Amino acid sequence: MAVSLVSNEVSDLCIGKPALKSLPLSAAAVGDALLALRRGGEPHLAVLAADRAAPEKRAVVGRLCVADVLCYLCSDGNLASPSAALERPVSALLPKGACLVRRVEPQFSVSEALDLILDGAQSLVVPIGSVGRKKLAAAEFCWLTQEDFVRYFLNSIALFSPVPALSIDALGLVRSADALAIRHDEPGLSLLPLVRRALSDQTAVAVVTDDGRLLGEISPAALSACDETVAVAAGIATLTAGDLMAFIDYYGSPSESLVRAIKAGLKEKGLQEMLELMEDELSSFSNSSSSASSSSSDDESSGGRRLRKLRSRSFSIGRRSEEPEVCHPGSSLVAVMVQALAHRVSYLWVVDEDDYGLMGIVTFADILRVFREQLQQSSL
Repeated sequence: MAVSLVSNEVSDLCIGKPALKSLPLSAAAVGDALLALRRGGEPHLAVLAADRAAPEKRAVVGRLCVADVLCYLCSDGNLASPSAALERPVSALLPKGACLVRRVEPQFSVSEALDLILDGAQSLVVPIGSVGRKKLAAAEFCWLTQEDFVRYFLNSIALFSPVPALSIDALGLVRSADALAIRHDEPGLSLLPLVRRALSDQTAVAVVTDDGRLLGEISPAALSACDETVAVAAGIATLTAGDLMAFIDYYGSPSESLVRAIKAGLKEKGLQEMLELMEDELSSFSNSSSSASSSSSDDESSGGRRLRKLRSRSFSIGRRSEEPEVCHPGSSLVAVMVQALAHRVSYLWVVDEDDYGLMGIVTFADILRVFREQLQQSSL
């Protein structure tokens, strides 16, 4: 029976998962987090601190990506002094209030872990003692996300028949996307609260026309994939949402007209330090084959040195993203699951089949609630 799935242990979902990348809360600055994200090859980074209940142990107190740093750099005061902003403690990046990362033990049931996800945890961390034959340190963890649970249920989808064949509209899974949509001509800084919400909800921001048709999206993943951290922050501060989407959609060959618009906007706003850093970054970008200067002035700040290290990385050239993933109200639940998992997203935009008008969004969180309800009914 389907109900037997939730009696399985969390460790079943952790098979083959690597240990997460991390940095310490006490000794790290924002710039350290950005460097670690760029060099680590992973989209997310765990922030570790001493466990209050057992100070000799470590606890995961946060989960960061490059989009978190971009939102921080674009907040009040930081645009004018980006180098100083990078010097501040990494705790400045963590959301205030309840931690969105929860720890579960390997022997927890899938049901217990799923309840934590549906109660608002962005992700779970699970202590791991071994991966295959390789023994790891006792304090290492792996991530568990909504995607892991959706994949877990998809592997046993036949047990839930006929529900997976029903449309997302019939199941009530299409919810409003108004809080995640922005018109193409609105200023980029208006994106910040929407990007923060998208980070929390593990979704994206829809960019729409005046009459509500979906033009594209700006996702935390796309922002995090941008090598040009300073240039993107400058673009958020100066461009419209539509122009920003076009700017981040290509890397290695940014539009000259958009670059000029960003520089003009920075000059108009008096953001001289941001302008200088952006020009340095784009100069390194266009001359990526040459080695970065190894010398630095004695009075250069460590924030400036971090930016120099970031600018010295090699850059890729090409198109960053595809069209946003969409479905229709009549799409079946199982089709939506397969499509989202295939494209490594935790949501699909729901659009009108005729005019591409944005009708709403369907998310992994809502899909998981359907399976939780089915399991509860099976246990009665």
